Amino acid sequence: MESTSVVNAGEALFRPVRTGNAFEETVERLLQAIRLGVVGAGERLPSERELAERLGVSRVTLREAIRALSDAGYVESRRGRYGGTFVNESLPGPERSPGGKVDSVALEDALSLRYVLETGAAEMAAARSLSPADRQHLTGTLAEAASADLDDYRRKDSRLHLAIAEVTASGSLTTAMADARSRVNQLLDRIPLLPPNLGHSNTQHEAIVDAILAGDAPAARQAMAEHIEGTASLLRAFLA
Repeated sequence: MESTSVVNAGEALFRPVRTGNAFEETVERLLQAIRLGVVGAGERLPSERELAERLGVSRVTLREAIRALSDAGYVESRRGRYGGTFVNESLPGPERSPGGKVDSVALEDALSLRYVLETGAAEMAAARSLSPADRQHLTGTLAEAASADLDDYRRKDSRLHLAIAEVTASGSLTTAMADARSRVNQLLDRIPLLPPNLGHSNTQHEAIVDAILAGDAPAARQAMAEHIEGTASLLRAFLA
């Protein structure tokens, strides 16, 4: 099966919200896009008109959501010809609560879902005939994750994992991955960032991407499984 282009993660995140909690879900979707690195620091969000149409909300609701994120320090609105809503260069840090226990059933549920989705995505990506754009997307997000500092590592790491889902060309998988990654990030924000682990993760990232680019589906799945199991071990150690 030949790939023509990557699936845009923005399309997966900026999908219609449920009308019962339109404001809250609009805030959630915008925040997901920022925290997962789909819209990077300094980048502009889609226009109000486009976002409102894609999210299925009124422009009034969208503006209220943007104002809330602006007040919280995530975005800023600029006027003029090149205006719009831009993600701030410096974002608020996560509200960390190092240690402390979480519900074991919820923890294992989040980890199991992530395992199934991400190992499957890596395998599927490797099984496809990737276009030059697919390959550039993977190597570009890999390089950004490898060079990220501690404050920005979680977003760049998330963006790389989403890129793997994107090159499968499955919009549904990309949507599911984004939602699952958001759950895992909430757990990761409760434990400290450990530099030795980040270095190990970067090595594993390279092995995953290398296997995908080589078209080795079993190796891609195995490399992703090892990577995810390492993260799961840390989460269980700190939180279970």
